[in-house]
Amino acid sequence: MRQIILDTETTGLDPNQGHRVIEVAAVEMVNRRLTGNHLHRYLNPERDIDAGAMQVHGITPEFLADKPRFADVAQEFVDYIQGAELIIHNAPFDVGFLDMELRLLGMAPLANWCSGVTDTLAMAKALHPGQRNNLDALCKRYGIDNAARTLHGALLDCELLAAVYLALTRGQESLSIGLDAGQARRDAGGSRNRPRPVRAQASAEDLAAHAALLAAIDKESKGACLWAATQGGL
Repeated sequence: MRQIILDTETTGLDPNQGHRVIEVAAVEMVNRRLTGNHLHRYLNPERDIDAGAMQVHGITPEFLADKPRFADVAQEFVDYIQGAELIIHNAPFDVGFLDMELRLLGMAPLANWCSGVTDTLAMAKALHPGQRNNLDALCKRYGIDNAARTLHGALLDCELLAAVYLALTRGQESLSIGLDAGQARRDAGGSRNRPRPVRAQASAEDLAAHAALLAAIDKESKGACLWAATQGGL
């Protein structure tokens, strides 16, 4: 199974207001193992970067001035993700930006190039409702070292997210779905060979003591003893 852990950095928060992708990073994982095959590009957005966004990722227009545009790397990008499942934290944000970039080039949206998108933020919220589930909080919760993450950076965030995703899905590979059909049948059939449980029978004295206790409870509660009623009354 081929999966791509993906992250972007942008000039702002809303692609519908003309904001653009300025960094895209993706790391490849095959059968839950990182392969070392990754894609990482800085991009010239040909526009200003919001001050708030720069405080988050530290990328400046001056740094991006000599970098390629998204149009220059678009084909390389879609070829890299072709047919893979994408793993993204807060997926609607990144997907919205990448779909806009592809739309501006007259290319098909992200869903046409990959086999699907998994949102690790949605997964984390389901597993840890009411708790902080950003990447830093998840790294702390699962004991993942994120000391190098002083600013948001797409490539580092992808590597951290890969570790978080493996922690979020730990144990799935050990589910009984991995049993072959013959073994499952043998396990099910084995239950027929187990000894039947022995049902203990109450003695006449036990039954009389039980009836007396229920009668006392029923009297004290002025007929509100429900268990006495289910026994046919006293």
